[in-house]
Amino acid sequence: MKASNSLWRDLLLERMPPHLAGEIDVFENEIALKKHGKIDDKVFGETRLRRGCYGQRYDNGQRHDGRATRTLNYPSGDVTKGVSTLWDAPGMQRIKIPFGGLNAEQLEVLAELAEEYADGIAHVTTRQDFQLHFVHIDDTPAIMRRLAAAGITTREACGNSVRNVTACPIAGVCRDEVFDVTPYAKACAYFLLGHPDCQNFGRKFKISFSGCSRKPCALARIHDIGLIAAAREEGGRLRRGFEVWVGGGLGPVPYQARLFTEFLPAEELLPLAQAVARVFARLGEKKNRNRARLKFLVDKLGIEEFKNLVRQERDSLPHDPAWTSWLSDAELFQETPLEPPSSLVKLQDAPDRAFQHWMETNVSPQRQPGYATVTVVLPLGDITGDQLRKLAGIARKYTPEAIRTTVEQNIVLRWVSEAGLPGLYQDLARANLHAPGAQTITDITACPGTDTCKLGISASRGLARELRERLAESGSAMEEAARSLRIKISGCFNSCGQHHVADLGFYGVSRNKNNYTVPHFQVVLGGQWSENGASYGLAVAAVPSRRIPEAVQRILGFYLRQRQDGESFQSFVKRTGKAPLKQTLEDLTEVPPHDLDPSFYTDWGDAREYTTGDIGIGECAGEIVSPVDFQLAASEREVFEAQLLLEKGDFSSAARLAYQAMLHGAKALLAWRGIPLLDGEDSIVEQFRTHFYDTQIFFDPFVGGSFANYLFRARETQAAEQTSDSVRRLAGEAQLFIDACHSCYARLTAQPAKS
Repeated sequence: MKASNSLWRDLLLERMPPHLAGEIDVFENEIALKKHGKIDDKVFGETRLRRGCYGQRYDNGQRHDGRATRTLNYPSGDVTKGVSTLWDAPGMQRIKIPFGGLNAEQLEVLAELAEEYADGIAHVTTRQDFQLHFVHIDDTPAIMRRLAAAGITTREACGNSVRNVTACPIAGVCRDEVFDVTPYAKACAYFLLGHPDCQNFGRKFKISFSGCSRKPCALARIHDIGLIAAAREEGGRLRRGFEVWVGGGLGPVPYQARLFTEFLPAEELLPLAQAVARVFARLGEKKNRNRARLKFLVDKLGIEEFKNLVRQERDSLPHDPAWTSWLSDAELFQETPLEPPSSLVKLQDAPDRAFQHWMETNVSPQRQPGYATVTVVLPLGDITGDQLRKLAGIARKYTPEAIRTTVEQNIVLRWVSEAGLPGLYQDLARANLHAPGAQTITDITACPGTDTCKLGISASRGLARELRERLAESGSAMEEAARSLRIKISGCFNSCGQHHVADLGFYGVSRNKNNYTVPHFQVVLGGQWSENGASYGLAVAAVPSRRIPEAVQRILGFYLRQRQDGESFQSFVKRTGKAPLKQTLEDLTEVPPHDLDPSFYTDWGDAREYTTGDIGIGECAGEIVSPVDFQLAASEREVFEAQLLLEKGDFSSAARLAYQAMLHGAKALLAWRGIPLLDGEDSIVEQFRTHFYDTQIFFDPFVGGSFANYLFRARETQAAEQTSDSVRRLAGEAQLFIDACHSCYARLTAQPAKS
């Protein structure tokens, strides 16, 4: 039973830092003012986002106490989606977990909050945060107070702020690391939390720390600031520092981070972060949110000019004692194990094959002999309140409460004495937390998608669940080369599921087929998860959601048949080119008529029709296919052909063809609306601006912006010299523009189904 806010305030005041208590009181007052119409919607929107309170989709299913649930049990009739504020529906509370570090008490608090205020489930995100879904706005101050008393904050978990600072979950115990980045990540997170120089950003800002350059644990190179541990010998002693990357990011169009410096002395970490924040706040885009990330500023200025501006800013900063106080004990930081080191009996002697399989995939020896790290796999990133509570007890029993969340939506236990592994496995099994397959093809990353996200286009979680079950059935029969691949799924183009850096990535799109809007996923191949997310994949085909499992099997089969000895999937894609892979999927892009197979018109985990519409039956029992469908399909083909030219190194021709694809997509919509065109590209672009952009017809209702800007910018930069990176981005932008053309056409032609 929930305790009243006043009771919890009295109980927790002694444990809660005074400044946090005051801030939460202020937020509670702002909620009251908003209810009485005393605060503007936009102002309160940013206020609650900076407190981690986020809107979400919700269904009409109700729990016994009247609170909304995740159960996809929709009644017939209208289903409310995309609710604009938290006053109309439950929302989501995001909880910051810097570097993913937790203790047992904090797990127990999260368990209580999930059960008392949410739907009984806590969700681990790809930024090592926790999220509670179906939370009421009135409950958020109580949630924040109980978290604060346990040393956790929700401040700046969302909004135009420095988001959760992530770090390698095995920092300090990794065999390949240069040094333990944990204290540096913690210092950076709390130094920038609420910092006045970080309050005027146009968009969010992300920072990550990695202990080595080879592994993908922290994906440093997809961040606004990515820091990789480095060391130099100076005066007979080893000096700690960081290789610094800036301007990386995924989103609709991913940008590769640029190297800022090969070695930044550790004592310069915080002043550099502050200087970058000041430059971003001063020069970053504020009006156009689609161009407001740091990656666009770095790209616009060029890395050398950006470095000069940051160095000038750094030199002008007055000394701040916090720069050194936060890091004063960093080199002394170390965790103390609970149990002495020990050795496990020979694994082959273990009678339980399930335990052996779990050991092979979920357990890794630490660099400290006699200890191991254990990955607790959380399918879809979900863990129940009861499981959290049991995991807290397990952590106390076997570890010094050394718990970390991961960017793969799992939890890692560190410092497990090897002899304790059999007992730990049995305890995990009793909590149903013993699933094997960590860091294998079944360990699928997925964003919330259409389950709860207002931006979701396709059911990323539903697809992830289906793929996980099917791939797990293959078990030991699957070849090792396929078992080690990574699958990542996003419900839309925004890449919250990190599909760009997966071996097999998918992002949700929709297509107008047979007068219905049908859920699809774009298949993205060739991303590089290793080396901190070193390169990005590109979309090769839009496949109906229902056929994605078959598409995965096709791709895996093609790879296993054609690969060379020891060849990674990324190297394979680069060697063979994307054309053969696209060809293997060609027949899967077809959608059967609704009356032959209505399942194609629903999405995974949702029995409702995705949308409804008349089936177009033409003469001679053939379908009447709109010219727009033909022309948009031709535009998609041109985008893919541009990728093939990119693979061949013909950057100029690739850029031209990608731009031409966008022109043809725009022309298709203009022609469909009966808008006359003069000869030439300028007429297409200007008419598209007038009739689709200025009227906001082309604006995506969920994104709140328009991908038309990709067309306009491509027109302006046609004469510029093209590079591999610029063409890769242009091809990605062209695909998104064509996806938006499909979406716009589907919205404008949507009709209710005949009864």
